[in-house]
Amino acid sequence: MNFSDVFKSSFVDKVTSISLLDMLMALLLSFCIGLFICYIYKLTYNGVLFSSSFAVTLMALTMITTIVILAVTSNVVLSLGMVGALSIVRFRTAIKEPLDIAFLFWSIAVGIILAAGLIPLAVIGSIVIGSVLLIFVNKKIYTNPYIVVLQCDGYHVEAKAKEYLNTKTLKCVVKSKTVRKGAIEVNLEVRLKDNNTDFVNELSEIEGVHSAVLVSYNGDYMG
Repeated sequence: MNFSDVFKSSFVDKVTSISLLDMLMALLLSFCIGLFICYIYKLTYNGVLFSSSFAVTLMALTMITTIVILAVTSNVVLSLGMVGALSIVRFRTAIKEPLDIAFLFWSIAVGIILAAGLIPLAVIGSIVIGSVLLIFVNKKIYTNPYIVVLQCDGYHVEAKAKEYLNTKTLKCVVKSKTVRKGAIEVNLEVRLKDNNTDFVNELSEIEGVHSAVLVSYNGDYMG
């Protein structure tokens, strides 16, 4: 192979550089693994509203990446042009869940590996990654946290309310405090011993407590 062969632009050579069987096998495998990635994404999704369009995007991204890499590996000139074309693409959609980034990279990586012909690595690697995600994402190490928004008269009332919360919860930590003349507003993170939230009513009845509100949230937190 000499220097002129590298930059050959014959249309026939481009067509025959990748066999039809290789293309069909790569696309079929990328489709199957893309479906597997969608299934794992659905099982591990912990958000409020499941996005079916994002799940389909993961499958499509796997197949598209496979096509792109097959084209790049078949022609050196095309690979240089592809790098220039993809360098101007910007992904501007906001990623709400950090785990979604892992699924995006997983889909792209599988497409690249399949196009490179490393089929066992793509299949076994996907099975291992899917199993790890199923185990660790769905595993709840801690109980869901709550936030108690407490408004009271002063420090002594606050101390009495915190002492009461310590007897009713597994954990009670002050997250923020706002002090004004004659009033204090405290946000406390608590972890309940059980699902009983009736203690909020008793907390509101403590003398000097103006209001007590229990808010549930499901964000990222440190244990």
